[in-house]
Amino acid sequence: MDKIIRITLGLIIVLLVAFVAVVTYTGFVEHAYRTSLSSTYDYSCTITTDSQLTNVTLFIPVPSDYVGNSPIVAQYSAQEIVGRPADWEVTLFDTGKATLAKITTPAIIPPPGTSPAHPFIIRLSINKGSKEVINTVSPIEQGVMFRPVQDLQKVTCPVKSTAVIGDPTCYRYLIPLYADYQAPMNASVRIESTLQGKNSWKIFEPQFNEYQAEISILMFGDNHGWTVMKGTLESNIGAYNVPASPS
Repeated sequence: MDKIIRITLGLIIVLLVAFVAVVTYTGFVEHAYRTSLSSTYDYSCTITTDSQLTNVTLFIPVPSDYVGNSPIVAQYSAQEIVGRPADWEVTLFDTGKATLAKITTPAIIPPPGTSPAHPFIIRLSINKGSKEVINTVSPIEQGVMFRPVQDLQKVTCPVKSTAVIGDPTCYRYLIPLYADYQAPMNASVRIESTLQGKNSWKIFEPQFNEYQAEISILMFGDNHGWTVMKGTLESNIGAYNVPASPS
């Protein structure tokens, strides 16, 4: 009987130690995740041209969520945009379906030496932290994206290095752009915007998950009105075996 009691007590102690170890490990993992978690949006808008443009007005899509809120609205409103030329007037324009950056300037004048092989590049950028964990799995339905997304199609993702983790999902789509300016007939103008939403943390080693969206268009000569940009989205990149999102 004493032997049975000793065995039973031994099993209880082993189970108790295992339970305490699991609870301690879970608590450590949750604490490490919560205290190291960082969520950021990295946005850019690039205008590239090989010729002078005059009387320029652009309405370029700006990232926003599905109800129209943009994480970078404060930076736009305060003109805290890295790379913005001093003579550019940049304001946000809400259509109800999308948020657009209205850019107006009398002229974009490339420096001497500009050519098709060496075009003039203006890059606007904003890096903004997020207080909430970024949805990197389904940004179109539940997160921040260039909008309105039109003609959405799921496509095969580009071949990646074996070092890339996760199971990415890729799409292509169309999105409207308004561009009004005068330019020489042979002028080349490229407009491109990119967005990366990324969560990063450290549990024993650095980890992350993210999505990447891009819209772009190449135009020639004058342009006076609405046109269509082509877009790509790669989501569900990285690790997702994380504790429950912090409240």
